[in-house]
Amino acid sequence: MTRQVTLTRPEGFEPEDFHLSRRGLAGLFFAGYALSAGQLNAAAITTSSSGLIAKDLTIASGDAGYEIPAYIALPETAHNRPVIIVVPEVWGLHDYIRDTCRRLAHAGYVALAFDPFARKGIAAAITDFSEVRKLVEQAPHTQVMGDLNQLISWLKSNPDVGQNVGQDAGKPFADTTRMGITGFCWGGAVTWMAAAQIPDIKAGVAWYGRLERPNPEDFLGAEDRLWPADVIPDLTKPVLGLYASDDAGIPQETVDRANAALKASGKTPSHIKVFADSKHAFHADYRPSYKPEAAREGWNDLLAWFGKYL
Repeated sequence: MTRQVTLTRPEGFEPEDFHLSRRGLAGLFFAGYALSAGQLNAAAITTSSSGLIAKDLTIASGDAGYEIPAYIALPETAHNRPVIIVVPEVWGLHDYIRDTCRRLAHAGYVALAFDPFARKGIAAAITDFSEVRKLVEQAPHTQVMGDLNQLISWLKSNPDVGQNVGQDAGKPFADTTRMGITGFCWGGAVTWMAAAQIPDIKAGVAWYGRLERPNPEDFLGAEDRLWPADVIPDLTKPVLGLYASDDAGIPQETVDRANAALKASGKTPSHIKVFADSKHAFHADYRPSYKPEAAREGWNDLLAWFGKYL
């Protein structure tokens, strides 16, 4: 089941528009950049949707009555194009993630993003980051993996997103045998785990996601589950890590341990590339942490990786 959504305000929703009812949240989308992410960088990139099908929609989940807020972008003439699922940072689905999808669509991919946290609230609309943390804590790993599998099942059904016209009616726009995943920060860790645990995922690119189990006092430390470092020795899908040398939240020694484990396993070409003089979220062009040179190089690395393995 798919439901397309039209934003009711030209400037997007305001925080007071969001009501935390289980059934109501799935139909609400935040238009704009995450409110608790700090000052907006004037260099934020806006990618045109010209030549694309690009829209907000909702996708049925495995939970009765709940639909997953999502965003899809693909070339208007897409036929059997490879797929990349985009996993957001802790702010869920907002304009940076949508723009990333459009960039991938212009590169010839079907890009599909989702909001992992919307069962409990709209993270991008929250101004207090401590409240965002509470929201993220309520999205357990099994639920996130389940949502990813639901998105994949939906793509396999060749849904009508506006592409079925004329002689092209009924032709699949997505080749679900060539499916990759990429994610940023929180989504970077999800990328490693999805590549290890979801058979349909063939390759991944993880942007500065946590690699090892956090300390108990960390806001992500409550859930008892596996982390990327736990699955790296058995990883059979090619995953490229794009990390920062000066990441205050991801110590370089954890990156070194992960790289050593990937090399020792010898099962895939997976490895982590570290960008010098860069900080966490160096690809996030809407934030002060943005580093254009590293972001461009990392993006080219992503395109080369998926071009080779999808």
